[in-house]
Amino acid sequence: MPPALFTSLTLPNGSIIPNRLAKAAMEENMAGAGQLPDEQLHTLYRRWSQGGAGLIITGNVMVHAEALTGPAGVVLDASTPLEPFRDWALAAKSGGSQVWMQLNHPGRQVMATMPGVAWGPSAIKVDIGKQSKRLAEPVEMTPEQIEATVVRFAETARQAELAGFDGVEIHAAHGYLLSQFLSPLVNKRTDQWGGTLQNRARMLLDIVRAVRQNVAPSFAVAVKLNSADFQRGGFDASDAGAVIEMLRPLGVDLVELSGGSYESPAMSGRSADDRTLAREAYFLGLAEELARTSALPLMLTGGIVRRPVADNVLAGGIDLVGMGTALAVDPDLPNKWRHSDEAAVELAPVKIKDKALASAAGMARVREQLRRIGAGRPARPAAHPVLAFARESARERRALRRYRNWLNKRASVSSGDSTPTPNPETMRW
Repeated sequence: MPPALFTSLTLPNGSIIPNRLAKAAMEENMAGAGQLPDEQLHTLYRRWSQGGAGLIITGNVMVHAEALTGPAGVVLDASTPLEPFRDWALAAKSGGSQVWMQLNHPGRQVMATMPGVAWGPSAIKVDIGKQSKRLAEPVEMTPEQIEATVVRFAETARQAELAGFDGVEIHAAHGYLLSQFLSPLVNKRTDQWGGTLQNRARMLLDIVRAVRQNVAPSFAVAVKLNSADFQRGGFDASDAGAVIEMLRPLGVDLVELSGGSYESPAMSGRSADDRTLAREAYFLGLAEELARTSALPLMLTGGIVRRPVADNVLAGGIDLVGMGTALAVDPDLPNKWRHSDEAAVELAPVKIKDKALASAAGMARVREQLRRIGAGRPARPAAHPVLAFARESARERRALRRYRNWLNKRASVSSGDSTPTPNPETMRW
């Protein structure tokens, strides 16, 4: 018999997640002054914890202050004040949930308007058709930059533990930096970080080792991995299975499975090759294949909004059910599922032909719900995605000015700490 949704899960490190429902990471872009979590994020995460999720994974926290997915991204490194993060962790655990911080570096998936750096394993730009001009031109990372980035991930994990988080999740999916290194379509290197899958996985494996060495054994270390990139010739399910096996001896406690990237936004149900057209549990078939051989606990995320589907995920050998959009619309859904199989959420489909624009508009609509909940207001899922995208674009322009000013001030001050120092010659000011 598969485990029930409201039974606990004991991870390899001995820590216990109280039930099988997880709030998956969503990119909030809600940082306050100084790229820090503020009361809006605290309120949002308090609502999720009180809504009954057993595990809460934060939206991506950036390990490199000069490399953000958006101008209102949260940054945590050795020179960041920890008190706002302690408050964030307390809020996220207020209802009995575990809380993990997702650690990320965008690599080449950086907007052209952003200051800082756009790095990749190779100097190959993101191709999203006529919208490609919105993305930055990346430069190939040097060995020194790769090694400094490994240090950044490990340092941010250490800070997360000091702030009271229960674990971290290393983001190696959705086309961000570590996913780029794994992809044979993006990683064309001929050195020790390119070529074979073992080499393409080297940076991820080095980061996992460094993080595990930098935190206590009781602190959870997870990895978010694409089940597939959904691009012909890209990272596929057999690659994912091989990487999971590489992670097994390194002290990883959980692998979350998702899929896609900016180029093939399968995580929003819109892959480039139309293999995620199911309305819910987009990646369940691939995840079930991986579950048959995985020695590590697995979590599946992608479009789940109804309890019978969540039950099917567990029946397929998956250990945790991850939900993002559903909990952005109804933070109380886990508690409702304790008493009813009928509770569900519904979002109207985004009817835009351009897949990249449709994905961006859909995510803008979701982030608008997060801001409403963070402000103490109810979600408004009927919001028009195109209008939500326009409102978000205006907010991002204001946030970009704040981020640029903050980054300039930060660069002008010699911190004297252990944070790797960016090379001004590689900065896109």
